[in-house]
Amino acid sequence: MQWRGRAGSKVRTPTTSPMNSSNRMSLRVVLDTGVVVSALVFARGRLAWLCRHWGMGGSTFLVSRATVDELVRVLAYPKFQLSTDYRLELLSSYLPYCETVAVTHHCAVVCRDPNDQPLLDLAESGRADVLVTSDGDLLALKGQTPFAIESPEEYRQRFATEAKAT
Repeated sequence: MQWRGRAGSKVRTPTTSPMNSSNRMSLRVVLDTGVVVSALVFARGRLAWLCRHWGMGGSTFLVSRATVDELVRVLAYPKFQLSTDYRLELLSSYLPYCETVAVTHHCAVVCRDPNDQPLLDLAESGRADVLVTSDGDLLALKGQTPFAIESPEEYRQRFATEAKAT
């Protein structure tokens, strides 16, 4: 992994590796819990494309015990009215595509919402290239971390651009 400085900050530059017999960008990605829940629960929603995306390869999705615990907790919210079996089915359509990371480093950047800090710490410990979120508190930290922070739309555009180039 290479580092490039920009305005005094260090941003990780993604590496390439062979994927499906072609050289494609291989990103280490942390998805915010809200992004994962939106993709899983709303099959026709604006983030449903992520369900297909994580099954295609080309990116490594990172989770930690804390982020999986939060995902399990959020999927059980009464407002979603999801049965236990269906929640397990949803988890089984995401977690097999993820790499579990032991959080051993804490991100030097502190989020004003302490509930979001585990995502920053996961991205730091997992040497993520990008954290994908719709959360305004996290998006406000763009350019302050060694990894990119992008909205789901920005992340999708990254892959649309890459697909056109290959």
